[in-house]
Amino acid sequence: MITLTINGKEIRLDKPVTVLKAAQQAGIKIPTLCNHELLKPFGGCRLCVVEVERMPKLMTSCTLMAADGMVVRTESDTIADVRRAILEFLLINHPLDCPVCDKAGECELQDAVMQYGPPTGRFIEEKRKVRESHDDPILARNMERCIVCTRCVRMCEDVQGASAISMIERGGRTVMEPFSSRSFNCEYCGNCITACPVGSILSRLYMHSYRPWQMDKEVETICGYCGVGCSFVAQVRDESIKRVIPRIGFGMNNGLLCSKGRFGYGFIEDSGRLKTPLIRKGDALVESTWDDALDLVAEKLTEIKDSYGGRAIGGIASARCTNEDNYVFQKFMRVACGTNNIDSISRTGYAAAQKYFEGLLGQGINANIIGGIKRSDMVLVLGGDPASVNPVLGLSIRAAAKAGAEVAVIGHAPGLERYKTINVLPPLFKEADILEALLLEVFRARGNRGESHAIDRAVSEFDKEYSGKTDMHGLEELKDKLLKSDSISIVFGMDLVQRTDGHRALFATAGLTHLLEARLYLLSERPNEQGVIDAGCVPDMLPGGRPLGIPDFRRRYEDAWKRPIPDTEGMTLMEMIEGAKKGDMKALYIMGDNPVFNLPDRTFIKESLASLDFLVVQDIFLTETAELADVVLPALGWPEKSGTYTNLERRIQLLRKTVETTSGMDDWSIISRLSCRMGYDMLYTDAENVMDEISRVSPLYRNLSYKEISDKECLWPYNGEPLRGEAKDIKVIKEKSRDYDADLYLALDKPLFHSGSISQRSPGLMDISPEPRLKIGTRLAEKMCLKDGDNVIISADRGSISIRVSIDPCVNGKVVLMSNNFKEKGALGIMGYNLDPVTKAPGIEGCAVTLRRG
Repeated sequence: MITLTINGKEIRLDKPVTVLKAAQQAGIKIPTLCNHELLKPFGGCRLCVVEVERMPKLMTSCTLMAADGMVVRTESDTIADVRRAILEFLLINHPLDCPVCDKAGECELQDAVMQYGPPTGRFIEEKRKVRESHDDPILARNMERCIVCTRCVRMCEDVQGASAISMIERGGRTVMEPFSSRSFNCEYCGNCITACPVGSILSRLYMHSYRPWQMDKEVETICGYCGVGCSFVAQVRDESIKRVIPRIGFGMNNGLLCSKGRFGYGFIEDSGRLKTPLIRKGDALVESTWDDALDLVAEKLTEIKDSYGGRAIGGIASARCTNEDNYVFQKFMRVACGTNNIDSISRTGYAAAQKYFEGLLGQGINANIIGGIKRSDMVLVLGGDPASVNPVLGLSIRAAAKAGAEVAVIGHAPGLERYKTINVLPPLFKEADILEALLLEVFRARGNRGESHAIDRAVSEFDKEYSGKTDMHGLEELKDKLLKSDSISIVFGMDLVQRTDGHRALFATAGLTHLLEARLYLLSERPNEQGVIDAGCVPDMLPGGRPLGIPDFRRRYEDAWKRPIPDTEGMTLMEMIEGAKKGDMKALYIMGDNPVFNLPDRTFIKESLASLDFLVVQDIFLTETAELADVVLPALGWPEKSGTYTNLERRIQLLRKTVETTSGMDDWSIISRLSCRMGYDMLYTDAENVMDEISRVSPLYRNLSYKEISDKECLWPYNGEPLRGEAKDIKVIKEKSRDYDADLYLALDKPLFHSGSISQRSPGLMDISPEPRLKIGTRLAEKMCLKDGDNVIISADRGSISIRVSIDPCVNGKVVLMSNNFKEKGALGIMGYNLDPVTKAPGIEGCAVTLRRG
């Protein structure tokens, strides 16, 4: 215990902190400009000086550690004189343009000058002139305002780990500049904006449009892009989001955001938003009333159910919709439509991986706090680039590396290029071979564990029959590092699930997780991929992770819902699509997703959906899938609705309505109104009312309320009961990897600045990355005499796309990378697939392509 006195107030500290932090804990404000809560003490501005008894000179409180018995004064005539002089020096070059500066009203220099600054300036020299830079598409620089606190540079280097900016020149000419000079050309996290205490770095999205005091409201909510679930404050004026800002201590992201979270909110005001229901009349979709549209849907679904049974109806839920939306959707499908054919696009990755891992290792195996990565002494990354898919999680890996942890990457992860200590590059599409070999190396080194767990027995049996090589380059070093590490985090990306033999990589990763007692993290591209599973939008599980096939569990929900539930498992996502093509599936209800764009083999998907007797799409835009629908129902985007999301840690968080709109209706409300028309009443008043029912029905969500979710960290297993049970013996399918003999293959790219197809409707993100690019390796570029920006035509069996190239020296010579984010230029559209027989996820590897100049 440390006891010190500040301004006559006795303060007790449990652990050593700086005098500045001790004062802040006691509610005593000490001015500072270079200090920031996320940064190490710097002591550059000297504004935080204090007097300490028995010390001969003023001390900077941000660097001085509190000591027992210390007596500190933060205000005196001497201190005031020093602060006044410091501010006077800063104002020599700082322009007095507060009335036109966008930082006015929240500028830390402005606040300090108001309290301590001189009434007039004594310096008559001309202020320095620095050209204001508007070359960057999203970030504006005004270096005349820069006070050289270096907070932006330290944030970019020490916290973000991007090292994209630096201070240049000397003395009064010192300014911040990006390494690419004209534009930032960086990760565009915008955390430098948060760090800047003045108006030197600003977002062009909101410049000259408002002042902080003109906001109508500020709403604490969460981001609706990826599965990290970052918290932020949305500032709203005239029912329009003007900007979003993170806050220190608020949410698991603790004051940090990525480009999508900070600049991606503009889609909500896109002119293409659906505003009224649409009904197909002949070949055209025409506007309709809600009553007519819902009556038609109820009539058609009832007719198909009566004629063909519930098995002829399927539902595709959405990981962009809330837990409440998805719960009501699966309840409607099971009870009103009489079918367990319920799945989501997450089947292509997260849902398939999560089911497999929980089947082997038990429920909650992926319920790990992201902050735990920072405390690991080794991080193993495979199946994707965390810095692109889940950027804030990627920051934890970078932080671990800076703290001395080993970072091993199997495959390609550009965002960790400067932080990886081991990189194992598998042969093309043969990551499973590497992982199986690594698993056996670790298993053999660990010795006999008694085979007490089913996975021990499975690995032992696998070892006896394994005929592959285990002496692959780099594996020995990786194995040694893993065995010597006490705290290991495994970060698993979905690229490895989207393989025809994806279950092999899943089995090997599960074995490594078990043998190394590692924490397992599943990268998640959408905000509620875990929630859509927990809500019951899978064909074999009821809400709360209860198996459909166990009568006692099924009876519990039947008693609550007062209707029988079909006792046979439903079809998975791709099985429903293929069933539509065969004629087994007659009707499909798609809520909040776009399978035509987001699934491989676009021509086949469109043909399958066209084969349906009836297709309903519920979305916020007229997507490629909605264009095929018989009825289109306008829903709400995440800033317009209330509810909850469950992030990749299995943390439940509140999504609060940010803006009001008349464009559509809550997804759960549409479904409940439709259900009433089909003879099963669901009378909910709001999203909270839905959660109240979930907490009564689902053992996992027992007694959970919005107040509890809001007041504390709501982490798995919440107040509920996770399903316990002995893991069953595992049947391992032994396969040999196929050979890839074509000259060139197409693989899916996961860009940092885009997510799904919704980001192409966000002006801020489109300013940063306005078009898709085909990433090619240096050798291929030289062979074809291509330079950055040249146009090519990429052709596969299922189509061709004209696109410009981007040369990336890290790309494998036999592979080109293309994203699936831009209309008519999505990679998945020309890629075929084969179903993994175990996970039922589509494998998209091995898409042979040719390139020619366009």
